[in-house]
Amino acid sequence: MQEAVIKRAKELLADGTVNRVVGWKAGEFAYDTTPAVFTSAEELDADFIYNDFCAPNLSKYIIKESRKEGKLLVFLKPCDTYSFNQLLKEHRIIRENVYIIAVPCTGKVDADTVKSKGVKGITGMESDGETVTIHTLYGDKTMPKSETLGDKCRTCKSKKHVIFDEIIGEDGEVNDDGARFELVEKLEMMTADERYDFWRGELSKCIRCNACRNVCPACSCENCVFDNPNSGIAQRAATDSFEENMFHLIRSFHVAGRCTDCGECTRVCPQNIPLHLINRKYIKDINEFYGDYQAGSDLETRAPLNAYTFDDCEPNIVYKRGGNE
Repeated sequence: MQEAVIKRAKELLADGTVNRVVGWKAGEFAYDTTPAVFTSAEELDADFIYNDFCAPNLSKYIIKESRKEGKLLVFLKPCDTYSFNQLLKEHRIIRENVYIIAVPCTGKVDADTVKSKGVKGITGMESDGETVTIHTLYGDKTMPKSETLGDKCRTCKSKKHVIFDEIIGEDGEVNDDGARFELVEKLEMMTADERYDFWRGELSKCIRCNACRNVCPACSCENCVFDNPNSGIAQRAATDSFEENMFHLIRSFHVAGRCTDCGECTRVCPQNIPLHLINRKYIKDINEFYGDYQAGSDLETRAPLNAYTFDDCEPNIVYKRGGNE
């Protein structure tokens, strides 16, 4: 797949269709990939990669790149196309300046998932699509790829691309088995005190690095409320539990109805806080209260929270699940 991707990128650069390519390259470690911009065939040959470690969603980077001179080529995985579509819907991307090639995805290896299984001293990882070989200071280990996936890939919402100019490989289908809401349902079955203790335990780990906000495609404001120097909380770690809670709750409220559930917030969190579960709770509630809605699935459907109908649920209705309000 990587060879086909690089070959096509070179062709589009050579014939002048695009003047730069947005893709992935290896970071400090081969499994630690990072978004990158390539402007020549030589750069593509030297650094471009597309493999089982290319988890970063490239959509957010197109906000600024689409405003630069010339046309760019971007490679998007199925889940990335939902984020791109949502940004396009919000007029954050100049579509005519972007050429999209859809690439298939069978799930990406997550280093934190590997580490959570007790693997230490990792110096490198390789994947053949079925088995992941992990090089460590203590010798090599192998795992089935299915056991190395992060939550967003284990509960993937769709293998189908919703927007592209051309596609490499076969397109997939939307997954509708409901598996991605299983952990949310477990939280819903807890008592209020149990849920509070769960989230306090998780959010108390936050170091306010802003990685979740910075990587989130839905967080595309040019000026963030949390960067306001007059707020008293700009660019610093929280001083108490109230600030820890409010940062994440305010951020999640801002993306409610717009979050495509790409899972980038959890993927980049250095404290491994399952932030995507907050957003999934909102998605699940919106589906139950207003009918099924998937942000970014198309460019026409209005988000339930952006439209009023006489069929909207009433605010005085109390919903119960498993005996817990």
